[in-house]
Amino acid sequence: MDIQDGVPDPFNDPVRGHLLTRAVVDTIRDPLIILHEQLRIVAASHSFYKKFEVTREHTLGRLFYEIQDHQWDIPTLRTLLEQVIPEKQVVTEYEVEHVFPSLGFRVMSISARVLHYDDAAKKMLLSIRDITDQRAVELERERLLAQKDVLLREIRHRVANSLQLIANILLLKAETISSKESRAHLEDAHQRILSIAMIQKQLNPTIGEDINVARYLEDLCRSLSQSMIDGRKPITIQIRVSAESPVSSETAINFGLLTTELVINAIKHAFPGDRSGSIAVTYTALPDGSAWVLQVRDNGIGLGEKTYTGLGTNIIEALASQLQAIIHTESSPQGTTISIVHAAH
Repeated sequence: MDIQDGVPDPFNDPVRGHLLTRAVVDTIRDPLIILHEQLRIVAASHSFYKKFEVTREHTLGRLFYEIQDHQWDIPTLRTLLEQVIPEKQVVTEYEVEHVFPSLGFRVMSISARVLHYDDAAKKMLLSIRDITDQRAVELERERLLAQKDVLLREIRHRVANSLQLIANILLLKAETISSKESRAHLEDAHQRILSIAMIQKQLNPTIGEDINVARYLEDLCRSLSQSMIDGRKPITIQIRVSAESPVSSETAINFGLLTTELVINAIKHAFPGDRSGSIAVTYTALPDGSAWVLQVRDNGIGLGEKTYTGLGTNIIEALASQLQAIIHTESSPQGTTISIVHAAH
């Protein structure tokens, strides 16, 4: 027995060390066994005997694969464990699905590592954790999330259809009004409601999943082109996204509203009459998404001396504020560029 500072070390005492090790092992809830290098069982915890309803007499000294009528004789597991001691590997949470006569179908998580002793014999510590209930909970959670995604998709589809219906009613109402000013307000409301409907349809509804900005803006601009231009004006909308970082659904909604508002303004004001032109929507961002720029540029007539302080401007300012971004406007007779800039903090 080794003594250090007058205190005996029980782990270096063959008798006391064995008893202490046994006491420690038996307090662990998950089943534990110790295997000889030939994979014969040299020790097992009380939780192992209780869990698998086996006795010490029918366990110790037997090959691991032989116990319980060869229930553990699983080829992939056997190959894995045979490599642990000679190759000094560590097995971490290897999952085994099996039907046990006493337990039924179970999912077991198995971990193994080499034990180092002073003697020449090599041994392996094997822990077995029953994760059947945990896997069942995870599967149920996935099922519920998938069900919520379907419901959310259906709700957004119905909301988008309802908004389109309202927009069409406003447009029909506008056709019956003689006042040009009132008709213009109704047509403006029709366009904005229609744009929100498009944003709802294009938004990926998966709960907790970020949005691919490139695909989202491409689909949105395609819808804007079909609904706002559709051959009525010689105007094209281009989209260029050079950022790979995804964004949250809340940020994507704000991007969609900003893009829609800026594109609508360009269509309405930059190309009077039958003037042709193009609108470019650009999004760039740092790889981690901490800084980004959303830009809408047209090659129209420019702002000139005009200043816009209406509802559209208020909407753009409010959305930029929500995104903690600032607005830069550049305009000349060759066109207007409006940039929504979010700097890294």
